[in-house]
Amino acid sequence: MAVRAASKIEQVLLDSHLALIKNSVGSRMFRTLIARVNGKRQDILRKGDLSCAFFASSVLAIPRLIRSAHLTVDGTIKDMRQHGWRRIRRVRLGAVLVWEKQNGHKHIGFYVGNRRAVSTSSTKRIVHRHHWTFDGKRKIIGMYWHKKFSKGR
Repeated sequence: MAVRAASKIEQVLLDSHLALIKNSVGSRMFRTLIARVNGKRQDILRKGDLSCAFFASSVLAIPRLIRSAHLTVDGTIKDMRQHGWRRIRRVRLGAVLVWEKQNGHKHIGFYVGNRRAVSTSSTKRIVHRHHWTFDGKRKIIGMYWHKKFSKGR
């Protein structure tokens, strides 16, 4: 269906956010980022081992819900707070989830309903859908929501 030039187009932000997350499942796009470290080129995401913050922040940066993509969970959360994200007590569809540290690192992803989440897998090295608590193996330490998602639904 073609959109006429005189049509009023208004993005449905939450639905677009959920589509972006769900369409990322299976992607290997977020597993590599080449940087110079002490003058030497290297993959600082270690082939997807450390890619969750890069994935989550990229998804949030595309519709400008944060300033830019980040390489750490803490950097992503700081940017989220500066751009209107607030902690919530009850999970909501599209919420950002933060899990406790495991192997020295926090983990970040998105709630997509039915006790399922989408985040990166350090073993599969892709974006994948999984149980929101990793079948009870990982505790959620933070849930975040943006008020813009409540408008126009």
